[in-house]
Amino acid sequence: KSRIVMASTKSVYKLFVRNIPWTVGTRELRGYFSQFGRVFQANVVFDRNTGLSQGYGFVSVNKEALDNVESKSQHMLEGYNLYVEQSNQ
Repeated sequence: KSRIVMASTKSVYKLFVRNIPWTVGTRELRGYFSQFGRVFQANVVFDRNTGLSQGYGFVSVNKEALDNVESKSQHMLEGYNLYVEQSNQ
């Protein structure tokens, strides 16, 4: 007998994160979101000319992490309130 396991058609969810402190890089952003579940990718956007953080970024997570992130009403990182929403990019 063969058993077919149906997997979710969407296994990676992309989050848009705003109000990231200028002191936070990709490693810190990934570290923060890893407490909620699996992080596939994290990226803080930097200005090409100045090299300074633009204050926003993207994090790709699994369904468990997405649910855990959404269940928390507030996200604080280095004293800043992060604004997190699902990205449609």
